[in-house]
Amino acid sequence: MRTILKKDEKLLILIHQHWIILVLPIFAWILLTALLLFTNKLSNSVQFLIIVLAAIYPMLEYIKWKYNLWAVTNMRVIDEEGYFTRYSKESPLDKINNVEYNQPILGRIFGYGDVDIQTAAEMGETKYSMIHHPKLLKDTITLAQEEYKKNQISTQATQLAQAIAKTTGAVTAVSQQMIADELSKLFDLLQKGAITQEEYIAQKAKLMGN
Repeated sequence: MRTILKKDEKLLILIHQHWIILVLPIFAWILLTALLLFTNKLSNSVQFLIIVLAAIYPMLEYIKWKYNLWAVTNMRVIDEEGYFTRYSKESPLDKINNVEYNQPILGRIFGYGDVDIQTAAEMGETKYSMIHHPKLLKDTITLAQEEYKKNQISTQATQLAQAIAKTTGAVTAVSQQMIADELSKLFDLLQKGAITQEEYIAQKAKLMGN
């Protein structure tokens, strides 16, 4: 992966397309080589030249496969591709609205499928095809989102408690932790559907003194 990680950013998973996409170019090269070796119409030097030139195709496909990857960190999803020309796209975890995966029958047998990532309106929807371990990629993104939200809530609670402590001098480390715990409980209730988004926002504002 060529993308440089940010401070405190950790790589959770790195996934390529499934190796099955390399089968066709390699098989085509092997078939051409076999046909040339069993024919006597061309000289050995010409046959060798054709075989070497034909090998460029599977080699280029391998390079494309190697540098076409998806990385999930504790902050974002990174999509990279290209060796001679480069393309990179980043989707922050808090901008991802939904992640889905689909596997046909052969995909379930060989372990490949498609992953659909829906992000904020300005970023749109992106579909990745022939992904190796699509369910693992989807689950990793989902878990990373949950951890990211929990860390955000904990950070907000700590910052709020510290700000109150500076102005009043009445908030101790214990009360800071209490606020963080209450915010974490509220988030869990929201995730389970026990409270609505509006109720969560109202209770959060109450805890923060807004």
